[in-house]
Amino acid sequence: MTNNFISDEAPIVGKLSIISMKGCENITARIDEYLKAFRNYEDTETYVTHVNCPRFGTGEGKCVIDETVRGHDVYIICDVFNYGVTYKMYGFENHMSPDDHFQDLKRVIAAMGGKARRVTVVMPMLYEGRQHRRAGRESLDAALMLQELVNMGVANIITFDAHDPRISNAIPLSGFDDVQATYQMIKAIVRAVPDISLNKQDTIVISPDEGGMSRCMYYSSVLKLDLGMFYKRRDYSRIENGKNPIEAHEYLGREVSGKDVIIVDDMISSGESVIDVARNLKSQGAKRIFVFASFGLFCNGLDCFDEAYKEGIVDKIFTTNLIYRNPDLASREWYWEVDMSKYISLLIDTLNHDETISNLLNPVNKIKALVDKLENK
Repeated sequence: MTNNFISDEAPIVGKLSIISMKGCENITARIDEYLKAFRNYEDTETYVTHVNCPRFGTGEGKCVIDETVRGHDVYIICDVFNYGVTYKMYGFENHMSPDDHFQDLKRVIAAMGGKARRVTVVMPMLYEGRQHRRAGRESLDAALMLQELVNMGVANIITFDAHDPRISNAIPLSGFDDVQATYQMIKAIVRAVPDISLNKQDTIVISPDEGGMSRCMYYSSVLKLDLGMFYKRRDYSRIENGKNPIEAHEYLGREVSGKDVIIVDDMISSGESVIDVARNLKSQGAKRIFVFASFGLFCNGLDCFDEAYKEGIVDKIFTTNLIYRNPDLASREWYWEVDMSKYISLLIDTLNHDETISNLLNPVNKIKALVDKLENK
């Protein structure tokens, strides 16, 4: 296995070290295997540098790095939304919150003491990414987080499908890459649904809200499919669960009757919104409904999706393995996991050789080749 995005003359920035934050051990192990395959196992037995973030009985923590990282090119894999990790505080078992994970991330960076040659944080779902702009007297948490990491010496931040990529304006002189899972999602639906037809007569792409139009426009453009959108009518007189509740979804776009529909969003939180959109589309005669979401949070559990699947409202949901997934998802017929570990390893390997990742970030040619293969088949 080779990385075709690296030239033979490309130098290595520094000895490669991958650090897994709590809860990221599985995907980090996969990334490590791919990196060893790319490099023919010549450099080392593993690229993973072990760290430990123990907790005192009060809940306070610290970080201890078990190996030297002096002069290394360090990549920290961090899933701040992994609620499956717990710790003891005054005898109580606490689930780690995004704030807890972020504090541990800063502890790891602090434990390096500035000795690493370069530090890159791979944070698939951006911490506080939904608190990206100010409306009234409220905090700008995402901007503060990015600035804090940069001030601690982080050179690059890699995230996936940022809720609003313009948050990179908070750190204009530092590296910030917003990576999309477009190719991996399309490849997954071709495998999971062999009879899918990716042409405009049979399939349409739908954005569940106006904020997600840019990512849907990309799918629509590379696949040459029609595009539709839902407008969320909200009740701005009250706030529920930190946001204004949605009163109704209004559809704007081409007719969906008799067509397969691909709903594209960055995340599934409670799931109420995407199910409401799917139910609306079904009432308009949509044939099958598939959902692409980079992050499957499923904050309110899986029952509502089980019911939607039984009713024939949703046929298949695709989410990545970039963040922690509810263990019960593996048993659901309506769920398909999209593995992103090889893609991350390609990004890390290419950056470690100080090569451009532009071709990795824009997989148009690979998508076209995949669609052509599907049409020929």
